[in-house]
Amino acid sequence: MRALVYEGPRQLELRTMEIPRPGEQEVLVRVHWAGICGSELSGYLGHNSLRKPPLVMGHEFAGVIHQVGSRVEGLQSGDRVTANPLISCGSCMECRSGRANLCPQRSLVGAGRPGAFAEYAVVPAGNIHLLPEAVSLDAAALAEPLACAVRIARLAALEPSDSLFIAGAGPIGLLVLRAAQRYGVKHTVVMDVNAERLGIVRAMGGLAVSCEEELARVTPARGFDKCVDAVGIDATRQQCMGIARPGGRVVFSGLHAADSALPVNTAIRNELTMLGSFGYNPIDFQIALKWIEESGTGLETWTVHEPLENGKACFDKLLSGPGAVAKILLELG
Repeated sequence: MRALVYEGPRQLELRTMEIPRPGEQEVLVRVHWAGICGSELSGYLGHNSLRKPPLVMGHEFAGVIHQVGSRVEGLQSGDRVTANPLISCGSCMECRSGRANLCPQRSLVGAGRPGAFAEYAVVPAGNIHLLPEAVSLDAAALAEPLACAVRIARLAALEPSDSLFIAGAGPIGLLVLRAAQRYGVKHTVVMDVNAERLGIVRAMGGLAVSCEEELARVTPARGFDKCVDAVGIDATRQQCMGIARPGGRVVFSGLHAADSALPVNTAIRNELTMLGSFGYNPIDFQIALKWIEESGTGLETWTVHEPLENGKACFDKLLSGPGAVAKILLELG
């Protein structure tokens, strides 16, 4: 099979590899589409400890089951599927309470094990989701990042009357905007320095700002009810805390900087609720698939399809300046 292999910082090579075999409770998926995630861009640069070369990355994907393990029930060859790539033990306290994303034994397809930047990928049967005929495979490949946005929106406890600020118009920021709209939020402001990404925000129905002066003009008098940092640097983390209203809620989802100096006194005096959002749990993933079935991802116009052979060039493009592109899907089917 063809596979795009991460060989080291800024090194991606197209290789021919043996097709893997599924275990007793696993399935072999013939991958049709696989999305490039921001965490994989970090891995490509050598900044992500979870992604060690040589590795086939890729955890946002959809395809068709090619083979099932001997103890797999309810799935068969030919089924159209996507997969929750977050693998958990299923028996610890976190898993039993519905927080599989916090499982201490968790692993990720495309990080600790081979992923979907290959024509075939092996996935535990319990992580497979069958797709309705109305859901296209390329749309289903975006269920994973949309599930991240669903998680953020649920932790933010979004309500229709809320004012919402999102720092960052990358894929997650844009999908949080989409999630907010699904929850009925009417006043959402997204800040970014990329003019083309802000154009996507406007086209999606959000308020786009690029500087503090513009932000000040659209900030409610007492601040935003909810703030989401989808970037993950000192400036955006501090910004979200600074413009949240007293009693407001701030959700941190960006993992760019490991440590930040935060204005804790502001959080104390304003009684801010501050939460981290990591990945998604099984319910978030199911909600994402339901939304895709009902109304798509919301990013169709700004999703680009490229052949696997262009994988390295796509990584470089996303790092140098994606333009008006929200997501790149690599075609393998």
